[in-house]
Amino acid sequence: MLKLDNKPLSYDRAFTHAGIQYPANWLRLASLEEKQAIGIIEISDGPEVFWDQRFYWGVDNPKDHALLVKQWVGQARETAGSMLSQTDWYVTRNAETSTSIPQEVLDRRAEIREYSNIKEAAIKATTTTEELAAYVTSPDYSLWSPPVVEETVTINSDTITASAGNDTLIVNDGVSNTATVDAVSFN
Repeated sequence: MLKLDNKPLSYDRAFTHAGIQYPANWLRLASLEEKQAIGIIEISDGPEVFWDQRFYWGVDNPKDHALLVKQWVGQARETAGSMLSQTDWYVTRNAETSTSIPQEVLDRRAEIREYSNIKEAAIKATTTTEELAAYVTSPDYSLWSPPVVEETVTINSDTITASAGNDTLIVNDGVSNTATVDAVSFN
């Protein structure tokens, strides 16, 4: 907010100061130095306050918790459905031709359903909009597969890094400081 002689000024409105009439566009066109030269000061309206509009109508004004629970459970189900739809063709092929579905596909589909059920239960377990917002914005809500576990093992000063998430084994020979990458299956 701009003030002159402790009176607020508005952009695009003419004003008078010390007997001089300033046109409506003067505040927009004047430099900071020109404004300060006649005594105009800028006063902060206070700190900007932000709120997550997914959960609140305004500061300290939460949306209806029951409606939000319904919305976020629906969102979790929609996400799971979208992820499952990528492998639905296996199920259709199985129904039409009795071709078996690969076990890793069945495992992943079961995992997606399990994650969806966990998310739905956690959402339904919240009792306030604040609790719901905390859960939905947490990493747990975004997680749809197990975290990648990486382990480093040192054997005779050679370093071996195993990453179970993408079946990769990196071996550093310890002498030439070169690494080789081999695919390994972790069962």
